[in-house]
Amino acid sequence: MAKKAAVILGSDSDLETMRPCIRRLKSFGIETEVRIISAHRTPAAAEALASAARAEGFGVLIAAAGKAAHLAGVLAAYTTLPVIGVPIKTSMMGGLDSLLSMVQMPKGVPVACVAVDGADNAAILAVQMLALADGDLAEQLAQFKADMAAEVAAKDQSIRTMEEF
Repeated sequence: MAKKAAVILGSDSDLETMRPCIRRLKSFGIETEVRIISAHRTPAAAEALASAARAEGFGVLIAAAGKAAHLAGVLAAYTTLPVIGVPIKTSMMGGLDSLLSMVQMPKGVPVACVAVDGADNAAILAVQMLALADGDLAEQLAQFKADMAAEVAAKDQSIRTMEEF
C-alpha cells in the first residue's frame, strides 16, 4: 500500500509558500493531507497527529513554520517517521531564525531540513524517502530526474548556439 504524506503548516500564512510542495507530491500520485497545527498554540494536536501518523498510513511528515519554527521538532518528538522541515521566510531575519530553529535539534530527535521557502525540495526529498519502499515511485522519480537533466541539456545546447556573446 502506498504511503501518504502530511504537510503541516504552522499558520495559514504558510500556504502560498507550500503550494509547490503540495503540487509536487500530488504530481507523483502521493496522497497528501494538509493541516494547520501550531507547535505553540495547539501542541496537543501536533502530538496527536504525529503519534498516530504511522498507524494512519503516513510515510513522511513535512512541517512548515516561520519565526519560532518548532513545529518540525515537536512532530519529530512524537513519531519515528521522517520529518522534513521547511523554514519559512520571515520579516525579522529573512528566515534564518526559522532555519536555525529547525536544524539545531537535540541528539535523538532529527529533522531533515531544506532551504528557506524550499517547498519543492521538501516534496522531492519526501518522494525519495517514500521511493525506498515503492518501486513504482522510484521509477517515477528516476524519470523526473532524467527529465530535469534533459531540460538542462536542451538549455545548454540552446545557449551554445547563440551568437550574441
